[in-house]
Amino acid sequence: MTILADDPTAAAVLAQMPCYPVPPSGRSPAIDALRGARAGQGLAIGQAGVMLILRRPWLALDTYLTNRPHAYLPFGAGEKERCQLRCGLIPYEHFAQILDHLRAALPNEAAAFVIWNETTREFAVEYPHIDDATPSRLVYRTPILSADWHVVCDVHSHGTGPAFFSRTDNEDDAHATKISLVFGRLDWPDGFVMESRLCAAGMFLPIPRIPFAGADHAA
Repeated sequence: MTILADDPTAAAVLAQMPCYPVPPSGRSPAIDALRGARAGQGLAIGQAGVMLILRRPWLALDTYLTNRPHAYLPFGAGEKERCQLRCGLIPYEHFAQILDHLRAALPNEAAAFVIWNETTREFAVEYPHIDDATPSRLVYRTPILSADWHVVCDVHSHGTGPAFFSRTDNEDDAHATKISLVFGRLDWPDGFVMESRLCAAGMFLPIPRIPFAGADHAA
């Protein structure tokens, strides 16, 4: 077996992000195992580029990190991109509950988490401990969950201000795998504004639709 690093720590780090070539024909058992894993991540290198394959109990993400290389590679083409909520869409009642909570906190900013239990497949809303909340500032803590529960959505508001991801948001989200939502203009009588993204492997990816069932009109 080829040893990728002679330093044990470096070898352990590399093992957490394995890299596999896409075979020019047939299947790759290693890539198939990565795609079928409960949790993990790795890279698949093909003629279409380098693809990140990331799995969490609630998420299946395949996304390209690079464009098609100019050099010839004796590899297969690779698969199409995909982003699937393994947990399914979040019930709309939680969306309404969170909006009510954010509006009740006006004029201050507020936050909520949507969590999911992989054993019971139950969703719940968790309200975090707030260290500081004003109309322009919010400091809150990610909840500590038991083994079966996972954070799916991290939600916060900008009160009556615009919805956007701040530099602080970017720093907080860089090392997490979750959907981030920020709401603004919550004082508008006919609605609100919202920004959304999927945070994964240090990337901020657009999501095709809001992850709540029946809330397409709010995307």
